[in-house]
Amino acid sequence: MTAPTPGSGAYGSRYGRPTAGWRLGLHRVIFESDTRAGRWFDLALIGAIVTSVIVVVLDSVADIHAHHAELFNTLEWLFTITFTVEYLARLSCVTRPLTYARSPLGLIDLLAVVPTYLAVLVPGLHAMTDVRVLRLLRIFRIFKLVEYMAEFGALSQALVASRRKIMVFLSFVMLVVLVMGTLMYVVEGPANGYTSIPVGVYWAITTMTTVGFGDITPKTDLGRVIASTMMLLGWGTLAVPTGIVSAEFTAQRLPGRPQPRRCRTCHSEGHPPKARFCSDCGAALPQGYREAGVD
Repeated sequence: MTAPTPGSGAYGSRYGRPTAGWRLGLHRVIFESDTRAGRWFDLALIGAIVTSVIVVVLDSVADIHAHHAELFNTLEWLFTITFTVEYLARLSCVTRPLTYARSPLGLIDLLAVVPTYLAVLVPGLHAMTDVRVLRLLRIFRIFKLVEYMAEFGALSQALVASRRKIMVFLSFVMLVVLVMGTLMYVVEGPANGYTSIPVGVYWAITTMTTVGFGDITPKTDLGRVIASTMMLLGWGTLAVPTGIVSAEFTAQRLPGRPQPRRCRTCHSEGHPPKARFCSDCGAALPQGYREAGVD
């Protein structure tokens, strides 16, 4: 099974799909990846995202920046203009642009271009922070790749489906680290570095997650017993959430599970399994359950 990608019609219709004109054509290219133009657009944008992130990473190396600063600056403006045009095009080809602008994908698109303009348009910013920090914020463009990978959609659905179980598990973990941190504060005390309960909780978290920085270690025999217990609990702590999400992920991909369908007329995707008509053009949908993207 392949989940509909955020770049497909299933996600584009969420922000309002035009019915005719150039906006509909642009919408098909940008939001509907099942067309030839849409696939080429997605591939070109993925290449631009990956390349821009590589530029940011290389630009952070002092030696490389010293020799290629002008090239990096030119490329950065090229990428910024490209992503700005893309962002404006997305806003122009949906009927609810404000909804898209407020969505996670819209905010990521905005974050991809703001740092460059911010460093230029707000000169006073130099006094408050190093502009280089703003340039490094462009690394968040990597999150734009989420829009073009169907597996991210399936993973996010699994996380949403298991959110209650994960919250219960995290609540249990917080109770354990609070109790254990308090015990270590009582047993070891300030003399051994446990100056407060929050410090004890910090030690409990680093020990349970098997990190164990070693900046605070128990000195008494009872404290070492508690530490050993926390280390053993750490094994289960890492396994439980993984199992919860994996179970939901597997359940979503079981054969025979009802899947969203695609309209044969306008190619809009993501319709509920029991829907009879397309929510965009009103055409009758194929009957029976189908794999996403397959008629």
